[in-house]
Amino acid sequence: MDLRLPDELVDLAAVDTFDGHGARSRERAGTQSVSLAAAGEPFRPSFALRQDDLLDRVAEWGPADTPTGLFRLVPARLERDLPLISRWMNDPAAAAFWELSGPQEVTEEHLRAQLAGDGRSVPCIGVLDGVPMSYWEIYRADLDPLARHYPARPHDTGIHLLVGGVADRGRGLGGLLLRAVADLVLAQRPSCARVIAEPDMRNTPSIAAFLAAGFRFSAEVDLPAKRAALMVRDRSLRHLL
Repeated sequence: MDLRLPDELVDLAAVDTFDGHGARSRERAGTQSVSLAAAGEPFRPSFALRQDDLLDRVAEWGPADTPTGLFRLVPARLERDLPLISRWMNDPAAAAFWELSGPQEVTEEHLRAQLAGDGRSVPCIGVLDGVPMSYWEIYRADLDPLARHYPARPHDTGIHLLVGGVADRGRGLGGLLLRAVADLVLAQRPSCARVIAEPDMRNTPSIAAFLAAGFRFSAEVDLPAKRAALMVRDRSLRHLL
């Protein structure tokens, strides 16, 4: 019997490598002007995006109604979002785990690796009631280097989150938004049975947020740059946890 692997799985071994920042070099989409938020104007996403991402068109997922307001993932664009994301990455709490602090070019390189890629990772700005307040990466965990370190299943979808503003941390907002985004993934990606995350084992606030969001702790995994907690939100358990 002949077995043919999907082309996207064949690509896995050839494309991705972990980068020097403790995350990974990936690929993806994005552009408009951070000055809108600074001026107090509503954040207006632009949807002139490539439509061939491997995540069922994140730009079209629509908003999620949360207890703290209307939340939307807006695929990142360098011209609009780079200064804001770089500022967030230089916060000491973020720098300790993302390792993207320093000149703006450091964050730019990280974003460009995704923006120039094949759509298996989509960097996004999280916009709550019109205000940009978090950075996200939605990625195909089964097509990521992470898949070499856990029993990956087809269409496993991964999440990275950085809550940008200090005022938005430590009050349960991360858990609420992680639940909303995980539910968006499961609603918009019917082929995905699990949402995956791999926070650093030392990052106890992050792990607590994933647990509050209905993820379960699955295992500790040794990645090239960190020992991670493998967190899983199962489609079959999403109404129970």
